Amino acid sequence: MGGGPSGQRLRFSLLLRLLHREYAVGIEAALAEAGFGDIRSGDAKVFPFVPPEGIAVRDLAVRAGVRKQTMAQSVDQLERAGYLERRPNPRDGRSRLIVLTERGRAVQPLAAGAGDRIEERWAELTSPEDFETMHTLLHRLLHRIGEADPDAADRLTSIDESRLD
Repeated sequence: MGGGPSGQRLRFSLLLRLLHREYAVGIEAALAEAGFGDIRSGDAKVFPFVPPEGIAVRDLAVRAGVRKQTMAQSVDQLERAGYLERRPNPRDGRSRLIVLTERGRAVQPLAAGAGDRIEERWAELTSPEDFETMHTLLHRLLHRIGEADPDAADRLTSIDESRLD
């Protein structure tokens, strides 16, 4: 597990992608167990980023770090399944806001709780101290990337940091 097929050190991006995939599988399993098995793994990324007042699809895509077309497809699927609805934007009559339905709001605490359990398990698999150190270092790296690159700063601050921890 320490290296690739040729014994080379695995790239950091691959390690993060593999961890993210394991996290997503865990969230998907927890949601399915709770009766939300119709949420596709790629669509679950929507829920943490929808504020109570609603959000435009393009802003939702920025927050989730996906293309607008990808987000529009996820929103369409989740709207058909009854998790989201579109409402007129009171500040711009030409656009619509995405808001969570009652069913959609029920997903957020379940997913957050599942995420907590996944992180607790990972802390047990490493150690609570190592896991906290990893968390601190990743947070510091994101902060420094944002300081060094204004475009990255826009991407990194497009989400509510209180929901990141």
